Amino acid sequence: MWTTHIEKWSQDIEQKGRKEGEATMLTRLLQRRFGAVPEWVGEKMTKADLPTLEKWGLRFVDAQSLDEVFADRM
Repeated sequence: MWTTHIEKWSQDIEQKGRKEGEATMLTRLLQRRFGAVPEWVGEKMTKADLPTLEKWGLRFVDAQSLDEVFADRM
């Protein structure tokens, strides 16, 4: 029983670390390319799950604006 709880806790910590790392790197890339990042971007990234952050990271490569990175319709 304890092993299951410890494994779940460990997975949660790992997932949180991956999410924070992805958000940090995406923020740096956005700042480098587009300049100051508006507050709404940070709010969106805080609320996003890891797959969404990864999707935005891939969009960054071809995007010409912040709106293109974070567009919901894509």
